[in-house]
Amino acid sequence: MKVIDVTDANFEDEVLKSQKPVLIDFWAEWCAPCRRLTPMIEELAGEYGERLLVAKVDVEANPSLAARFQVRSIPTLLFMRNGEVSESLVGPPANKAKLSQHIEQLIGS
Repeated sequence: MKVIDVTDANFEDEVLKSQKPVLIDFWAEWCAPCRRLTPMIEELAGEYGERLLVAKVDVEANPSLAARFQVRSIPTLLFMRNGEVSESLVGPPANKAKLSQHIEQLIGS
């Protein structure tokens, strides 16, 4: 499954109404750590396919979503289940394995 772009307009339908757990990557084009994280996020979206929805929110284009979730630094990763935030990570994860551990906890909970 591919990473979807989430905006103010489609956030409710794509994320809040999702039957699957959701990983949201808050990012911006000018953010170098965000750009380095993108290939890892895309890889994990493919690996977790039908068990996880992976979304990206451009904080420059969607500042109200960033404000809603109190994103003050990017990249910020939010893990959501049933429309509620279960965990957040600020800054890029150390490696793919670390991020996979967080995803497994989200899927398994």
